Amino acid sequence: MENIAIQRPELTQVDWGELAKSCEQKLRRFIRKRVLNQDDAEDLMQMTYLEALRNQHKFSGTSKPETWLFGIAVNLVRNHFKCLYGQPQCSDLDDVIGTLEYDMDPGALAEQHHTLARTAEAIEALPSDMRTLLDLIVESDLSYQDAAEALGIPVGTVRSRLSRAREQLKNTVFS
Repeated sequence: MENIAIQRPELTQVDWGELAKSCEQKLRRFIRKRVLNQDDAEDLMQMTYLEALRNQHKFSGTSKPETWLFGIAVNLVRNHFKCLYGQPQCSDLDDVIGTLEYDMDPGALAEQHHTLARTAEAIEALPSDMRTLLDLIVESDLSYQDAAEALGIPVGTVRSRLSRAREQLKNTVFS
């Protein structure tokens, strides 16, 4: 029987830096779709690039480099949620009691409640477009760009409305 050597075609060298640039937005959307917390998503994106660079020698060329990179991202997202949900959601009662402030001045506490009530009233008195914007940015934790897209207005309009809303709240609450 004749020995036939099976030769693999030479693996093409992958320019990992160029790959990172070319699929940055796609990878960011991919991760953000799965991880809602923007900071966690950015961390996972950086970890994806780091893992790809650390393990580039393991890339066998049997798939597209982009597919391999996204596979790393999927595994990191999966591990993120395993760690997140593997932690206990409730604290011990002793831990909670230890964090309570017992020496809170009743006068200061009453003043804080009064300021909070005035702030809630001032927010309700804002025009509806400003209230909607505050809700998107503060409550929904959207970026200015995302809020602008959600409202269908330019980013500059978001900034000016938010600035006017802050000024109006400051004048109403602290006057």
